[in-house]
Amino acid sequence: MTNLSPTLELAVDLIQRPSVTPHDAGCQDVLAQRLECLDFSVTRLPFGEVENFWARRGSQGPLLVFAGHTDVVPTGPETHWEAPPFGGLVKDGVLHGRGAADMKSSLAAFMTACERFVEKHQNHSGSIGWLITSDEEGHAVNGTVKVVEYLESIGEKIDWCIVGEPSSTHTVGDVVKNGRRGSLGANLKIKGIQGHVAYPHLADNPIHKAVPALTALAAEHWDEGNEFFPATSFQISNINGGTGATNVIPGELDIMFNFRFSTELTYQQLQARTRQILQHHHLDFDLEWRLFGQPFLTSRGPLVEAAQLAIKQVRNIDTQLSTSGGTSDGRYIAPTGAQVLELGPCNATIHRVNEQVLVSEVEHLTHIYETMLERLLL
Repeated sequence: MTNLSPTLELAVDLIQRPSVTPHDAGCQDVLAQRLECLDFSVTRLPFGEVENFWARRGSQGPLLVFAGHTDVVPTGPETHWEAPPFGGLVKDGVLHGRGAADMKSSLAAFMTACERFVEKHQNHSGSIGWLITSDEEGHAVNGTVKVVEYLESIGEKIDWCIVGEPSSTHTVGDVVKNGRRGSLGANLKIKGIQGHVAYPHLADNPIHKAVPALTALAAEHWDEGNEFFPATSFQISNINGGTGATNVIPGELDIMFNFRFSTELTYQQLQARTRQILQHHHLDFDLEWRLFGQPFLTSRGPLVEAAQLAIKQVRNIDTQLSTSGGTSDGRYIAPTGAQVLELGPCNATIHRVNEQVLVSEVEHLTHIYETMLERLLL
């Protein structure tokens, strides 16, 4: 491959490093070295086996941060791929490889946007930061959340944050995520009494007892949503009960479910209403909760406006604000008071075999980031 643009060349280099979560495979070394050449101060922040770093150029506010991750999900059988997943093949205007969309192209676009901006504006106002982890695709316990805790402890306050997650749907810039729904998971155990199916009066079938309660939970109208969020949804994701024998009434039923919730409700309200429904059906149960992320929203303001104007200038399209999709590391950054946006390439092939992005998307993306830097820090 010859005659690659600086952005594409860096994206290929990053894709060729097999950084399956939580491993970084040297990606952060490449990024940190280039940032140091731009007079960024780089602080390595490893936690456990996870590599992270924080970098900053400038000492004054406002602080605009580029946030992202170097880790990728596993490839699955490589024989199912049309091109080697860590080959970084560029062919017929398409960049192929694991991480091409999620999110090594964004990292490359961050970098070249910063390099061009700093070269032209050595004495820009405010500061530029980078927050990078290798633990976004995994358990996400030693990554961004720990870096944010570190930044809070030293008094670093992020004003604006661009997360490079693949936000676009049909063409780069058509959708920007200005928030995400909260995610609340639960493990529910319904208790009964095991017995023989021929003697049901001597047993207590937890499956039969659970069905009306689960139906009520699925039918419950939790809220109306609002301008930016759809109504809260409840989804059962797993049910497991029984011994495998047709003639045994099980003694327990295990259920997993998840709420994706808006800013109209708190997770405590969801927990309380769920418990009330279960108690109304006179169930004997244990319930364990896990809060994966709070909902967050960046309403219209300087960051949203900068993104919309930059996309209009570079792509000549009007962008749509959205809070759809799953969670992202923005959920750890937004509670600090930062305005957070997710802006990246198209997400059609993320986590799939033959992940890919158009080369033109990558080039558009770096110019969008550069234009946002100019609008916010000049």
